[in-house]
Amino acid sequence: MVKIIDTLLGKSASHSDDDYMELDLASYEDRGSGSPALLVKIATISDLKDTPRVKDEVYSGNIVIVDISRLKMDKISYERVLKDLKEVAKDVNGDIIGLGDQRYVVLTPMSVKISRDKIGGA
Repeated sequence: MVKIIDTLLGKSASHSDDDYMELDLASYEDRGSGSPALLVKIATISDLKDTPRVKDEVYSGNIVIVDISRLKMDKISYERVLKDLKEVAKDVNGDIIGLGDQRYVVLTPMSVKISRDKIGGA
C-alpha cells in the first residue's frame, strides 16, 4: 500500500537502465517502404476520352475519386461517362457512388464496397 502511495505522490524508487527497453524505430519505418496493396487516385474527366485512364486504374485495383463537374454542361457526355464508369465497377465487382451533388464519383475495385450510411451530420 505504501508503495502505491509513493508511486502516486512521485516518491517511487529510481529506475535503472534495465527497467527501460530500447525501441528500434527504423524497423517500423522500413515496413512502410514497400508498395501498398492499393492506392487512392484522383482524376478529372472533362470528356469521354479521359475515361480509359480512370478505367485502367480501377482495373489495376486502385480506388479512384473522379471529378466530373466539367461534364455537367454536356448531358450526353455526362451520361455516357457515367455509364462507362458503372460498367467498370460492375466488371471488377467493385462499387461506385456519387458525392457532392454528383460532382464527384468514387470507383472502387473488387472487394472494396462503399457504405451508404453517413457518419455524423444531418
